[in-house]
Amino acid sequence: MANIVELPILVDDIADAVIAIDHSSEAHKSFQPGVGPYGEPQLVRRIAANLSKLPRYLGYVKCKRSPDLLITNAWALEFKIARPFGDNGNEAEDWSVNLLHPYAGNVSTIGDCLKLRELRIPERKAVVAIGYEHTPPRISLAPLFCAFEVIARDVMKLELGRRVEVQRRGLIHPVHQQLTIAAWEV
Repeated sequence: MANIVELPILVDDIADAVIAIDHSSEAHKSFQPGVGPYGEPQLVRRIAANLSKLPRYLGYVKCKRSPDLLITNAWALEFKIARPFGDNGNEAEDWSVNLLHPYAGNVSTIGDCLKLRELRIPERKAVVAIGYEHTPPRISLAPLFCAFEVIARDVMKLELGRRVEVQRRGLIHPVHQQLTIAAWEV
């Protein structure tokens, strides 16, 4: 990749990809239509496909096991989904654990930071949290993102870049009505 896309542009492109997936109106499994119910692997594959349509990413985007998404010579990304409510509208149990569990080897965003830190690759590294809320939020994702930063920096002593955050409203799902993406370079 000749010019490395900076994280704010990449996050904006990811948000646009998620909106395109949402507006396709395809339901994931037996859930209601919209992007909100997609699982992480399915969503990352669809994001990769959408990014690959953009000239700046053409031929550079790959889904992998580790990292979740690789943009060759630019970015290694790990993704997590934060959904305070399920497809049925009920508050989800343990939904915040995906970001906060502070142990190496687990599947949390903190674990992803530790994993990315150990990768010996030339790409810059970042974690990306994709969150869905009601409009207006019934449970805000803001405290979760702040708690992640405190645990990552103060407890785990991880060096995080400044949070890059974008929001999009108007998702078609009746529960997952707005998108918030937060990303941190590791």
